[in-house]
Amino acid sequence: MQEHKVVSLSSEEIKRVKGLGCLRDKRYPDVFNVRVITRNGKITAREHHAIAEASEKFGSGEVCMTSRLQMEIQGVKYENIDALIAFLADYGIMTGGTGALVRPVVSCKGTTCVFGLIDTFSLSLKIHEKFYVGYHKTPLPHKFKIAVGGCPNNCVKPDINDLGVIGQMMPVVNCEVCRGCGVCQVENSCPVKAVRVENGCIAIDKSECNSCGRCREKCPFGAISYVNGYRVYIGGRWGKKCARGIPLEKLFMTEEEVLNVIEKAILFYKENGIAGERFNDTVMRIGFEKVNAALIGE
Repeated sequence: MQEHKVVSLSSEEIKRVKGLGCLRDKRYPDVFNVRVITRNGKITAREHHAIAEASEKFGSGEVCMTSRLQMEIQGVKYENIDALIAFLADYGIMTGGTGALVRPVVSCKGTTCVFGLIDTFSLSLKIHEKFYVGYHKTPLPHKFKIAVGGCPNNCVKPDINDLGVIGQMMPVVNCEVCRGCGVCQVENSCPVKAVRVENGCIAIDKSECNSCGRCREKCPFGAISYVNGYRVYIGGRWGKKCARGIPLEKLFMTEEEVLNVIEKAILFYKENGIAGERFNDTVMRIGFEKVNAALIGE
């Protein structure tokens, strides 16, 4: 990084620009890494060009990826922050992603993946627009992270976010069609060994089955049909303290239902959380059963 005249900044000003997505590089008193929001983890070639050009004009010429699939323009001097944000805005690109607010959503690649069961990009974009953008002026007790995974492979770890959505394909057995084959193709294809043939019919251990859909079309006689949906986990966290989220006791069938329960969860957290308390702490303090009833009830 080239030498420059150091600007002395107050703690209030550092906090203000952090709210704009500008995180101070601790090696320098007035240099920042500026976080670019990717909406659902996917940006266009035009946006790529704009981010690269912005990095060369206003930063160090380097861009890094964050652990939540956002991008950071490195080495931006304090005096260049406003010009950088304005430049990106001309391309419809925003900065941010900090504070006790709904954070940018993380998405896997969904139905473009061989295992994907839901369109994660579509759902994540709707979550971004409704909750990251729409709730941006709604302060919460702490940050609230959301992730959307296309299947139970959990590549983006939805169940260790404050709220996570996982695509599901729940198998339903029709014993009138099942022939109880000695070598069952469904049983052989199950990656978690939740299937076996008992008393002449396929039996699925629901405590083991994760509704991954890997047994789809394996039965040559069509003995299994499937219910497609979304499993929602609440209360996960990762960091200084870790916890795995707990699934709500309902399989949601549409994107609209998922958006509604996310809104309920955010409002529940806003109304019942204590300042500085993560959503996991709120759920544990109140009790999962009560929170579950509040979120899936009318």
